[in-house]
Amino acid sequence: MTGSAAAALRIHGGRVDLAAQAYPDAPLPWIDLSTGINPIAYPVPPLPPEAFARLPLATELHELCAAAADAYGLPQGAAMLPAPGSEIAIRLTPRVLAARPAAQVGILTPTYSSHAAAWRAAGARVHELGALPDPDAALDALVVVNPNNPDGRGIDAGTLAAFAATWCASGKRLVVDEAFAEVRPELSLLRGAALPPGLVVLRSLGKFFGLAGLRLGFVAVNAGDAPPWRDLLGDWAASGPACAIGTRAMRDTAWIASARERLAADRRRLDATLTAAGLTARGGTDLFGLYEDNDGRDLVDAFARAGILIRGFTHSPQCYRFGLPGDAAAWQRLEQVCATLQGRKAANVAAG
Repeated sequence: MTGSAAAALRIHGGRVDLAAQAYPDAPLPWIDLSTGINPIAYPVPPLPPEAFARLPLATELHELCAAAADAYGLPQGAAMLPAPGSEIAIRLTPRVLAARPAAQVGILTPTYSSHAAAWRAAGARVHELGALPDPDAALDALVVVNPNNPDGRGIDAGTLAAFAATWCASGKRLVVDEAFAEVRPELSLLRGAALPPGLVVLRSLGKFFGLAGLRLGFVAVNAGDAPPWRDLLGDWAASGPACAIGTRAMRDTAWIASARERLAADRRRLDATLTAAGLTARGGTDLFGLYEDNDGRDLVDAFARAGILIRGFTHSPQCYRFGLPGDAAAWQRLEQVCATLQGRKAANVAAG
């Protein structure tokens, strides 16, 4: 594998096409464990042809947002706006919030890299932080991913809500990305009493429901902050099929409860499988785990040779993120690779 291919596989998850090019002899089908997307997706129902043939109706968009408000929560006086994926909302955030050129923006890191990239592209100076800053810090905006990707770090909703009230009261902006909050709903600010002006909460439908290709997310803000978002997102920020599928999925409370139980059980199995192979669990959520390997192995390469794509990090070469296998065959292949790795480690220890 070339150095450029190795680097490309550590930028984002989901690059199975690049992995297949870099490892043409890997067994098929490829198993993608490089994302935090639910591998068992919500069952998409048949859709009427008109969902594809016409623009979504205002009533359909309204129903979609109402379903999101019911599923996630929505404080009184706040607005829920659809977006064609939370990635678009991340990229638009600096355009909405940047009050002046060269804004000073803090980001709790390590975290999802698109936040820093979006702010830097807008001309902001990004400061990497390890914890919530002092409310008097010389920053214009702050980005918090809660629960965090890739380590699953969570900030208690009460603590973050109190911080948000103080932070935003001075005219500062706060972005809270809750892309993985479906498996940690107690952390969400959308269950609170209010969203102060200057606070933006981002949600993603694709991860928990396993429908990343649907490209559907949401922006929740104080109603007074909604107009610039509406202007940028436009009149049809979600497609007709996205409205139909998203509304149905978020109202399917039985499926949601069952999925949470299954994901929690699978995460425990993932921890057991990888720790048996000599890795150390360092965090995560019920959609992914972060693991550390201190044996100097390139696990992205080792797993890719077996047709399994995992996520490595250039900033932390010893750390790897694993998503959840979606079926018995995927679990079996993962366990086989882990058994091989453990066998090699044992042989090296014996030889040493």
